[in-house]
Amino acid sequence: MVSFRQMLAEIHSSPLYRHITSGLWQRNLSIHNQFCDAVVASGLLSWHQMVSASCRYCIGSSRKGGVIFWQIDTEGRVHDGKVMYYLPDCHRNKDERFHPTWVSDFMKRKNRFPGAPNTSTHCFFGLHQLIPLFKDDREELMQKPVVIVEAEKTAFVLSERYPQYIWLAAGGLGEVQVDKFRPLRGHKVLMMPDTDLDGKTFKRWYDAAQTVMQQIFWEDSPPIHVSSFLEKNACQDQKQRKIDLLDYLYE
Repeated sequence: MVSFRQMLAEIHSSPLYRHITSGLWQRNLSIHNQFCDAVVASGLLSWHQMVSASCRYCIGSSRKGGVIFWQIDTEGRVHDGKVMYYLPDCHRNKDERFHPTWVSDFMKRKNRFPGAPNTSTHCFFGLHQLIPLFKDDREELMQKPVVIVEAEKTAFVLSERYPQYIWLAAGGLGEVQVDKFRPLRGHKVLMMPDTDLDGKTFKRWYDAAQTVMQQIFWEDSPPIHVSSFLEKNACQDQKQRKIDLLDYLYE
């Protein structure tokens, strides 16, 4: 079995590592957090799959055991990192003491960035997977469909289950702003929104896709498809719980 240390050495010697500019990300690449433990303990992934996905998504760990989902764009720039805490069953810890936080906010509170603006620009989680590391990679990447889900956990797990897709996460219901789609122009994009009782989530993502396709930068790109799979197949109880694709597949 390949160890995390071996896979880490491969990352450090890979073209991807040279593309990513933040030393902070490099120091925090780690699987020693509640999320990575819970993904394996709950049976969502095997240990090897967890390590593979952690390396692919450049997962980090906070000092308190939280996972850091780094947001890295197609230029290798680290936009921010979302720190989240998970229970052993791999559901998010919703205790107010463990509310999701951003690395940028933490750094500002510690006066690491005294002149920093109040907000940082975010991108889709996993976007760095579209970086063509070698000359022949670009065409292959353009042919591989991109799937956008809401939760980082869902993209992380399903990337191992369905590697024929490039899995990205918006990171929240309202995190589907138009500008975040610019790096995806030319790609085949499928959006998989969570479900709810009144269909508001689906409509919000559908409307966002229509707006993106009306932009000049999306000209000559394939149409964005917004899947109604959960709207059609989830039961009332599941819609009330606002499940996502990962929940549906494992239930």
